[in-house]
Amino acid sequence: MPMKRLTSLRRPTHLLPLAAIGAVLAVGAGAAAAHDYPTADRVVYVQECLKLNPGHHYEMLNKCSCVLDKLASQLSFDDFTTMSTATNANSMGGERGNSIRDVEVMQVEIKRFRELQAAARKSCFFDVGIKE
Repeated sequence: MPMKRLTSLRRPTHLLPLAAIGAVLAVGAGAAAAHDYPTADRVVYVQECLKLNPGHHYEMLNKCSCVLDKLASQLSFDDFTTMSTATNANSMGGERGNSIRDVEVMQVEIKRFRELQAAARKSCFFDVGIKE
């Protein structure tokens, strides 16, 4: 029996675009994972957001999740935790609140966090359709 001779040992070029897409997705996934927040903390943030912003559940769920995703793309989880804790503690009365209000560095971080939140809310169409 004669053996068939391979006429071509070319690489399949039709697979190159798929490989390129896979590489881009892998790089993008790595960047997204750089600021991945624990699931439980994401749930708590969204639940608190839903409680503070009543409305159509499905719409608000998506908007609250969108805001957190925008924040997560800009802040590490540690920075997010520090800034959100300082922002919440800033409204406490008495001496405990003073320990945050009297520290200028914390006030700068609180202001930055509020600006990031406002930009995230705007980009997620958060205030669209909400009557005041």
